[in-house]
Amino acid sequence: MRASRFFISTLKEAPSDAEIVSHQLMMRAGMIKRLGSGIYTYMPIGLRVIRKVEAIIREEMNKSGALELLMPVVQPAELWQETGRWDKMGAELMRVKDRHGREFAIQPTSEEVVTDVVRSEIKSYRQLPLNFYHIQTKFRDERRPRFGLMRGREFTMKDAYSFDRDLAGMQQSYQIMFDAYVRIFNRFGLKFRAVAADNGAIGGTGSHEFHVIASTGEDALVYCPDSDFAANMEAAEALAIGERGVATEQMTKVPTPGKTKCETVAELLNLPLARTVKTIALTVEAEEEGKTSKQYFMLLLRGDHELNEVKVGKVAGLANHRFSTEAEIQEVYGTVPGYLGPVAPKQAVTIVADRTVANMADFVCGANEVDAHLTGVNWGRDLPEPLVADLRNVVEGDASPDGKGVLAIERGIEVGHVFQLGTAYSEKMGATFLDENGKPAPLQMGCYGIGVTRILGAAIEQNFDDKGIVWPDALAPFQLVLCPMGMDRSEMVKTQVEALYTELQAAGVDVIVDDRGLRPGAMFADWELIGVPHRIVIGERGLKEGNLEYLGRRESEATAVPVAEIAAFIKGKLGQ
Repeated sequence: MRASRFFISTLKEAPSDAEIVSHQLMMRAGMIKRLGSGIYTYMPIGLRVIRKVEAIIREEMNKSGALELLMPVVQPAELWQETGRWDKMGAELMRVKDRHGREFAIQPTSEEVVTDVVRSEIKSYRQLPLNFYHIQTKFRDERRPRFGLMRGREFTMKDAYSFDRDLAGMQQSYQIMFDAYVRIFNRFGLKFRAVAADNGAIGGTGSHEFHVIASTGEDALVYCPDSDFAANMEAAEALAIGERGVATEQMTKVPTPGKTKCETVAELLNLPLARTVKTIALTVEAEEEGKTSKQYFMLLLRGDHELNEVKVGKVAGLANHRFSTEAEIQEVYGTVPGYLGPVAPKQAVTIVADRTVANMADFVCGANEVDAHLTGVNWGRDLPEPLVADLRNVVEGDASPDGKGVLAIERGIEVGHVFQLGTAYSEKMGATFLDENGKPAPLQMGCYGIGVTRILGAAIEQNFDDKGIVWPDALAPFQLVLCPMGMDRSEMVKTQVEALYTELQAAGVDVIVDDRGLRPGAMFADWELIGVPHRIVIGERGLKEGNLEYLGRRESEATAVPVAEIAAFIKGKLGQ
């Protein structure tokens, strides 16, 4: 490739709406152009990176035995209605009508479509296992698109779907895909972590997320440095801290005027924050015979811990909870938010204590009275034993659930997710096969996604400096750039550039020649911004000494390499 025939459109400054580093650098490097909110045109240099991501994915998916097909972007509403997701997906699902008034979805994912394909094709256990994948445009109508490709509305994704005869087969397919994902991310050249995760809206029984490690990541990843334990914050189990001691204080009501936060109560009473208990009031509504009934729950957390809402939704009876209104709090507890407590509420309330709170003694909580708290509160003596559940986010230093050390936390960007779906979709859509005994059974499914275009943003968030992007070799738009000095004025330089360019191309090196005639400073700045990992400078002075100048994108000092050795040197750098 020659730069004069390519399209390079770099910017000195990023647009004002580019909020994070990857968005800023992709815009400055001319990789993407904004068309609308969360919608981008992939320019030639950005598309080259996307195609390299796709090529690695295809190679590893094919190697794993998955078969590529291509499912439509526009999908009939009837399929989504079969699984109930037409309503469950909410506003993120873009809905359209054709000229006949029939409803369709602009696909955010393809579980329904692939299940429809398989239920019409698979009849016998002899046709299993089966795994289909595609790389396709997706659309999710994000409430607030931001961060460029990281949280866009239109994006490219690889999704795969496995079908098996039984649970053991599905788990085997899941492991095959998990291993393929590990190979894919290793080939990308990215530092990543696979963590146990919650299935969320997709449904099913078990899942893992793949995160690119980056300090700017939105997700907190929990892991044990001394073992293989790893999970995202939503799924990480929080063990109880400490053991319940004996009561040493009498329960006493103390004035706490204007102190509605555990932090300010602890400061007023000169107590550690870990002695306080915070209270969260929840309401669950149910429709029975046309009437709405309400059930009230009180959740208790230690004052320095944070509520994990995903865990709350898994507590019996709390799947459809909401936070109680101020009017409900006044009615049920006889007070206002900030002074709630588990001792003697006005009405019947189900109290659920986090594991750590259940182990506390002589704790401080709200008195269900404005401007007052209770100290010296103890289970069994001052209030009944609670229901106990894991309700909180883990914190750094907590004991690892596997008993092999303590937990650490780092930030990550989710770029892949694998799910054990089981029969969540096949049962709803009647996707069955005949087993060895000739009896119909639902297909066991797995689902496996990689955010193709999101990989670009995540890779940049992990690999950049003050000059621009620093691509791993496997993802770079070009592996190598040749930067001639005065090529238009020096026959010696021109001859060497052409000869080296031809030799490297023949060796399979993805190389571009910058023949635009720019000054060295401007030329180098462009390629440093774009992030090409290897650069060779060809100039008359070096050629007269028999050398070319090599500089790796991550290096600060150039290396003189003899002309006769340069091709072998570059192939060595690229691992060829």
